Amino acid sequence: MEETRERIIAAGADLLHGVPIWNWAALTVRAVADRAGVNERTVYRHFASERDLRDAVLERLRTEAGVELEGLRLEDLREVAIRILEYVSSFPIEPRASTDPTVAAENVRQRAALMAAVSPAARRWPVVDRKLASGIFDVLWSPVSYERLVADWGLPPKEAIRGITWVMGLVEEAIRQGKRP
Repeated sequence: MEETRERIIAAGADLLHGVPIWNWAALTVRAVADRAGVNERTVYRHFASERDLRDAVLERLRTEAGVELEGLRLEDLREVAIRILEYVSSFPIEPRASTDPTVAAENVRQRAALMAAVSPAARRWPVVDRKLASGIFDVLWSPVSYERLVADWGLPPKEAIRGITWVMGLVEEAIRQGKRP
């Protein structure tokens, strides 16, 4: 019984390892049952719902990543981020290029502008570090970052903007001081 449950959870984790960054749409009872070599009823005997299955698979992924969020302290954040991001880097990545030509062209234009803005202050840095610093600004001013702060964190729009520009100021100051990433 426990062996079958373990096989189902392992199949779910394995399924997610094969799709771009945790594509939860791929994690269905049917897909996991097929991967585990059992029928769907067997999955439901171990997990009352697809949500219960997903929770068990997520717990497995957290364990694989070595991430423990309980008792998280400020001084742990970098190490936990390293573990999370190194683990996530083991998943396939699907480019997020927009299919809309107007948006795609604007993204190229913004990346070029960011590199042009960062490069004079970081002209002695390796290109990869200039790209990294420019990319960090791109992530920070991204509508996705703003939306996460407003929608997921419940911050008022002005506070979200204040937080994003605060971090942008810290990165700008680090660049001016020659502190490479």
